[in-house]
Amino acid sequence: MNKEFQNILEKVSVLYTKYGIKSVTMDDVAHELSISKKTLYLYVENKNELVSKVMDYMLDTGDCSIQELKNKDQNAIEELLEVGIHIIKAHRDYNPSIEYDLKKYYPELHTKFTSVRKERMHDAIIKNIQKGKKEGLFRTNMHTELIAQLQVSRFLIMGSEDFMNPRELLKPQNIIELFIYHIRGIANEKGLKVLEKTLKDIDIQEYLH
Repeated sequence: MNKEFQNILEKVSVLYTKYGIKSVTMDDVAHELSISKKTLYLYVENKNELVSKVMDYMLDTGDCSIQELKNKDQNAIEELLEVGIHIIKAHRDYNPSIEYDLKKYYPELHTKFTSVRKERMHDAIIKNIQKGKKEGLFRTNMHTELIAQLQVSRFLIMGSEDFMNPRELLKPQNIIELFIYHIRGIANEKGLKVLEKTLKDIDIQEYLH
């Protein structure tokens, strides 16, 4: 991907995050990027393809950010709480209409997006549990695959409009509570002590407002 197209995707992702997908036209994109529609169509054939590319970009960007967190010298519990804080920061300006527009107007893309996100979330949880076991922080007798599936399902169900308003779910205190709930369920005695110490060390309260 060349830098110009990456710049286009980055700026369009900002537009979608701020205004939703449906309301942002190709004319809006060209105007915002100070390019002609002819130039824009050198990279994508239509809005459908642009939406697809932007969603791929947003997924990959999110993965890179999470990977940077995992590259830090942290234990499995610190890692999970850092991911929770990262999600809080990333969703400060989140617009739920992205999910709504994707589901209503681009159902195939929504299915693909949800599937990829679910798979990557599952893999990340598996790796974190394995790490925590090796560090002696998580219970060794747990069913790793089952726990990973339950945690993924928990996030997906709570993210459903039928269960909870997305804005309610994405409140900082609710995001952190989900992670703490998960950690308490899989941590052993040593891990619980590490959790309590970590919560004090990082002053979790400053991220909840």
